[in-house]
Amino acid sequence: MESSRRITLATYARLLRANANFRKLWFAQIVSEIGDWMYTVAIYSQLLELTGGQAKSVGFAFVLQVLPQLLVSPMAGVLNDRLSRRNLMIVADLARAVIVTLMLYAQARGLIWLIYVLLFLETVFWALFEPGRNAVIPNITEGDDVLIANGLASITWSFNFAVGFSIGGFIAALAGRQAVFVINALSFILSAVLISRMRFTEPHIERLPAMRARDLADFSPIAEGLRYVRSDQRLFATLLVKCGLGFMGANWVLVTILGEQKFPLSIAGMDSKEAGMLGMSILMGCRGLGALIGPIIGTYLAGHSESRLRWGILIGFLCSGTGYMLLGQMQHAVTAGLALVLAHAGGSIVWVFSATLLQMTTEDKFRGRVFSAEFAFMTLSMSVSSSLAGMFIDRGIDVGTVASTAGAFMLAPGLAWLLAQRLWREQSVHPSRA
Repeated sequence: MESSRRITLATYARLLRANANFRKLWFAQIVSEIGDWMYTVAIYSQLLELTGGQAKSVGFAFVLQVLPQLLVSPMAGVLNDRLSRRNLMIVADLARAVIVTLMLYAQARGLIWLIYVLLFLETVFWALFEPGRNAVIPNITEGDDVLIANGLASITWSFNFAVGFSIGGFIAALAGRQAVFVINALSFILSAVLISRMRFTEPHIERLPAMRARDLADFSPIAEGLRYVRSDQRLFATLLVKCGLGFMGANWVLVTILGEQKFPLSIAGMDSKEAGMLGMSILMGCRGLGALIGPIIGTYLAGHSESRLRWGILIGFLCSGTGYMLLGQMQHAVTAGLALVLAHAGGSIVWVFSATLLQMTTEDKFRGRVFSAEFAFMTLSMSVSSSLAGMFIDRGIDVGTVASTAGAFMLAPGLAWLLAQRLWREQSVHPSRA
């Protein structure tokens, strides 16, 4: 029987007090994500400066921050189902600390290629980390706490995003981009230390033989994972939800260009370059604020009801599409910021609810592969949408028109999810098919 009990701020506080493992994972998330979002401001601003303001440079950088997930996800999923997910997260954090430090040496126009290479490498290790983090949540929480943990993780991500982007521009403008790179590298090291102190069982490796190097060339686990997903159409439909959410990937280009060119924030003593960087930071902060509000409202209204989670995903898609269609029409920074709040409140609801549904329905031994596949599909659509946005803007199409068009396209996955609800209705009529 479904539970519709409300999830409140007190519920999140109770989880943090009672669950030491989740608390450590939560603190690790805070320090690493704030550092990473500060770092993203510095990278995008640096690329625009070195390329003379070319939007496609940001689009390509974003592709390198997400597309490698598609390339390495099959192997990342297998590794997360064969090895300790805790240890893999630690390795990924330490590797990213080294990679970000190397960004200190990519400060000249002739070294733009190094920025792209390092972004690619960082994403490879992110692809190893993120499926593991999602997969361990059901190992360190139980029952209703799974949704509570996902909601708090998303709220925290949004807070980190808003704070990181908002202060990243100020720190880069006042202390230089190098300071931001150092802070981000240190944040990954602290995250690794916190995760190393987590203590929990990992059932997926308890009865498995030790992994050998030759197993990396064995594709049977990937095929097994594909068969598992194909065996349940509802699971497959849920896995594709974030692929639809990936249409919002255009926002990385749109918000960057809008902040730099249309809504710069001028403060006494700062030049136009610094004003553009601050404008981008503020709009990205509004994006994060929306993503912070969405899960708080969404989880409160949905409670622990599986059907409300599914319908909440549809509402989230509608808010996202509407927000970006409105964004394209706005002429003032305040109203543009409000449109971003609406759009990303919806997007964060989609993120939390789809992740929770996957965790509820996926067996532990397949969880690494399922979440790797989910992120792979999402990053593919994000890469395509961000690349197209950068290309159209550089060809002279107004950035507002591109934003409104992107918003209209975001409604399509919402319609697809609405049509997919028949799979759950059929199961309720024919429970033997479940």
